Amino acid sequence: MKNTKKQALYSIDDVETDTVDEEAERQKQIRESGSVIAKNRRHTVQCLTIIGQIEGHYIAPSQNKTTKYEHVIPQIDGLLMILNTVGGDVEAGLAIAELVAGMKKPTVSLVLGGGHSIGVPLAVAAKHSFIAPSASMTIHPVRMNGLLLGVPQTLEYFQRMQDRITNFVTANSHISHERFMQLAMNTQELVMDVGTVLDGDEAVAEGLIDTLGNLHEAMDCLDAMIAAEKKKRRSESGRGKKK
Repeated sequence: MKNTKKQALYSIDDVETDTVDEEAERQKQIRESGSVIAKNRRHTVQCLTIIGQIEGHYIAPSQNKTTKYEHVIPQIDGLLMILNTVGGDVEAGLAIAELVAGMKKPTVSLVLGGGHSIGVPLAVAAKHSFIAPSASMTIHPVRMNGLLLGVPQTLEYFQRMQDRITNFVTANSHISHERFMQLAMNTQELVMDVGTVLDGDEAVAEGLIDTLGNLHEAMDCLDAMIAAEKKKRRSESGRGKKK
């Protein structure tokens, strides 16, 4: 009888049976860092979920959902970064983005819900980025809450911080510096803020995100990138042995 069920991403033979200790360690990792490392006979992939506020130099209140940037030190075949963030600490967010952008291993990002503020550099940091059709990217200039000194140096600091973000985004995506700043400084769209909200298809059309897609497409892309990277390493290793 013909099997009409859709083929799973991995066959049952690919899945390794977890021991009790491995499952306990997996649960501990999810609780402490919000990430999970998935293994099969082909690849080891880390799934990093960035939700809520990015916690950096200061500890956020306990009622806030946070992603701690010191947990992002992947030692795997590939990284899948899932984003639904309202932004947060700019330097912490840039630290994660630079870490991901500097990885030689395959990296894929997927924006679900929203990629607000510093979530934009995080999304474009991966070698290939996806955004769900119903998700959005919010682009706005750097701002800060709390007491500020009304001196020229404060405005200069803000401008230099904005330049760091803009330069990173434009270097890791297909949007131009001029267009990104035009979207960030838009005064016609947001009621109580400056900036622009891009829906999924608009983010792709602007060149900010590579592809419109969801988890299935992101996983397929990462799997193909890992396989290509391993094939490249085997080829280089073979040439080295012949010498």
